[in-house]
Amino acid sequence: MKVDRERLEELAGRPVFYKGRFRNLERTPAHGLREFLRWQRDPQRSFPRPQRFPVQEPETARLNEPAQAPRLTWLGHASFLFQYRGLNLLTDPVLSERASPLSFAGPKRTTPAALAVEELPVIHQVLISHNHYDHLDEPTVRALHRRFGDRIRWFVPLDLGDWFRRRRIRNVREMGWWQQCREQHHEVFCVPAQHFSGRGVRDRNRTLWCGWILDCGDFSLYFAGDTGYGGCFTEIGRIFRDLDLALLPIGAYEPRWFMAPVHVTPEEAVQIHVDVRARQSVAMHWGTFVLTDEPMDEPPKRLREALERRNLDAREFCVLEHGETMEVEAGRRD
Repeated sequence: MKVDRERLEELAGRPVFYKGRFRNLERTPAHGLREFLRWQRDPQRSFPRPQRFPVQEPETARLNEPAQAPRLTWLGHASFLFQYRGLNLLTDPVLSERASPLSFAGPKRTTPAALAVEELPVIHQVLISHNHYDHLDEPTVRALHRRFGDRIRWFVPLDLGDWFRRRRIRNVREMGWWQQCREQHHEVFCVPAQHFSGRGVRDRNRTLWCGWILDCGDFSLYFAGDTGYGGCFTEIGRIFRDLDLALLPIGAYEPRWFMAPVHVTPEEAVQIHVDVRARQSVAMHWGTFVLTDEPMDEPPKRLREALERRNLDAREFCVLEHGETMEVEAGRRD
């Protein structure tokens, strides 16, 4: 992957913290409790029917073997297991029954997690995009730490490290937008997303949100996290050339008056795929929890239609089944 490091250094020096809170690169509406209650109480609102989708049983023996080619397994929602050349990495691991601070209330998983923590191979690194409950799940984090301890290196956005340290998790690397960290065999970049953070009513935007790029030399992975559509994706495409695989959200987008600033539609996800110039993309952030108003099976249908309208091959932006594993060829650019 080619990186414009001069531009990267310039952007990394720009402030993203304003009056004690982080903010998006572009001005976005700050929908708070009033708007949330307006959405929830809308008499015209149609709550979607929970649906359970097929789950492929991952081949755990295969996943415990070193991946000679880049290997990706979708565990559900924004949780993936990425493996390559001895590295086993998780994105936003949420394997609990609920995406909620409560064990008895809140969004409940409609499709089971493809793997439990005890079924995972040895995990070396975890990428966390932000602190919302459907992306940062305390029971899963604690279970990973109990099993692997400080062998796991946690990459988190700025000011989220204290959350981990309060739970006695020390091997944490905090990063801001456009910053990079060189590991033994690869490089990790923190890149912008258009979203917000908060786990309660008083901590909105007190910690940063982000996407991540992993550069393994002959293969690059982009995990977009949770995001609305903005100009940051064109910038990402300019700075990081020859991205091989992008993990992009396609769900949780209705109603648009409320969700548009922070969650993309499938059509916008296709535009992100084009903006970042990814060789291939994989859909995420759908089919696991009922979070918003669109039918649970609508996102992949709209994605397929959006690809057809733009004359893009469906294999260029694919939809995996829960638990499905795919391998991608490394070191190839048409």
